Amino acid sequence: MSADQLTQHLASGSCHLFDAGCGFPAPGLNEFQFNPIFTVAGVGFNKPMLLSMVAALLVIVFFWVAFAKPKVLPGKLQLVGEIGYDFVKRSIVLDTIGKKGEKYVPMMVSMFFFVWIMNIMSVIPFAQFPVTAVIAYPAGLAAVVWITYMTLTFKKHGFVGGLKNLCWPSGIPGWVMFILVPIEFFSNIFVRPFTLAVRAFANMFAGHLLIVMFSIASWYLLSPSLGALYATTSFTVTLGLTAFELLVQFLQAYILVMLASSYIAGALEESH
Repeated sequence: MSADQLTQHLASGSCHLFDAGCGFPAPGLNEFQFNPIFTVAGVGFNKPMLLSMVAALLVIVFFWVAFAKPKVLPGKLQLVGEIGYDFVKRSIVLDTIGKKGEKYVPMMVSMFFFVWIMNIMSVIPFAQFPVTAVIAYPAGLAAVVWITYMTLTFKKHGFVGGLKNLCWPSGIPGWVMFILVPIEFFSNIFVRPFTLAVRAFANMFAGHLLIVMFSIASWYLLSPSLGALYATTSFTVTLGLTAFELLVQFLQAYILVMLASSYIAGALEESH
């Protein structure tokens, strides 16, 4: 019996632990591969694309409605928007960059809520998939951060000064520079965008895979006998993982924006 047949058999409700010839259909990479909903000019539009657009639209519409007609005494929607905006502004951007970070607050607020909502999609019925579990999306965001970081570095310091800012730490003995400069260059130019993308991707990928595995196991283990105890345990683990995942989803958005802010802060500093 193929993996697809096993999955269909399990979904039909006739596949359980004590059924002969019915193995556990463990989830794999197929959980992250989606058939196109429709195709335009040879490009398939799939579920993660749809969810990312929904996430972006939600962020735009929410803040548009919340601040379209701001009042001195804010209504509920404006109040929620102000709390979210001030959280990112004060707790992340200004705390990391300082007063120079004022002009970058809109970018960071947009990025924070966009990433957070894409992550939350994993626990929303019918969506049930974290968009950032597809590497292209965190990689795209990391590219935006890296381009901003590089642009600000060379705009602020010029070409030579920008290279010095990236590669030449201050207060370090000259004889150490022979080893340290290549390491700093490689770290700032290549490692930073790579780790920024992989960090967000790997956590969402692993979390989604675990939730799917224990969800399937809850049904697979269910039976009128001892299997009911196994199924209950698996379902309890699923609930615990989902609650933990809600925390991780927020933290990943927070960490991504915090790191982006720290890179911008480094670009704006007078010295490395």
